[in-house]
Amino acid sequence: MSTTTVATSAAVTEDGPAERPRGIRGRGERGLAASLASHGVLVAASFIALFPIAWLVFLSLGPDKDDYLHPGGIWKKMTFDNYSFVLQHTSFFDWLKSSLIVSLGTTAIGVLIAATTGYAVSRMRFPGYRKFMWVLLVTQMFPVAVLMVPMYQILSDLGLIDSYLGLILVYCSTAVPYCAWLLKGYFDTIPFEIDEAGRVDGLSPFGTFARLILPLAKPGLAVAAFYSFITAFGEVAFATTFMLDDQKYTLAVGLQTFISEHDAQRNLMAATAVLIAIPVSVFFYLVQKNLVTGLTAGGTKG
Repeated sequence: MSTTTVATSAAVTEDGPAERPRGIRGRGERGLAASLASHGVLVAASFIALFPIAWLVFLSLGPDKDDYLHPGGIWKKMTFDNYSFVLQHTSFFDWLKSSLIVSLGTTAIGVLIAATTGYAVSRMRFPGYRKFMWVLLVTQMFPVAVLMVPMYQILSDLGLIDSYLGLILVYCSTAVPYCAWLLKGYFDTIPFEIDEAGRVDGLSPFGTFARLILPLAKPGLAVAAFYSFITAFGEVAFATTFMLDDQKYTLAVGLQTFISEHDAQRNLMAATAVLIAIPVSVFFYLVQKNLVTGLTAGGTKG
């Protein structure tokens, strides 16, 4: 009996595994109906996600401000005049400069503060470190309308009204708490033995953080940078309140200049909105390699 078993095993090993009977699926394989259903759901979700963008681009090609009421007529008179007008006859490039200064400044300062905060809470056990993280989380519960007045008073006392630095600090107060929680969870996934190895090699705590931990935390840093950039780039309420000079308007605020009490140039708004999306798309392309890894790894611990 044992001889038969050995012979059968040898035959399977030499000739390969026997063919599976038709109609029997292997483990993890999906049937045709399930595969078609999943692909159909993905196609529908992609259409829902892309349709508003495609519709915005389509409306931006209509030369008249009321073309959105009769979009079918745009096909016969498509033009790029809206883009030419926005680029040549508005303060678009001033708005773009202001948005990039504020967004990149918020990203740099916010990620630096959030990374050091998240690392300290992840590695060091000081009195009240757990309560400290919860306090950061509580700060996100206050609506913008409640924070507007005290922030304006603080910036006014510091002489930072109508300044890029003041707006950057305001945006950091929004971005840092979330990014600190995110990075704390990511630092928890990095083995503590790496810190100990750095100490053995004579590195200071900050040297260990800068030279060993940060290179390993690039995916988490990419997510924090992307969130900080988006937070500052598309915000309207704080920028409208704290920036008084129209030359310092950000893109989101400049977009409102196309709407007046009695008129709305929606064709120019659509063209400007498409142009606004370009810097965000470029930034997303630069960090996309680490974005998914950072989003998933940061949630495994903490």
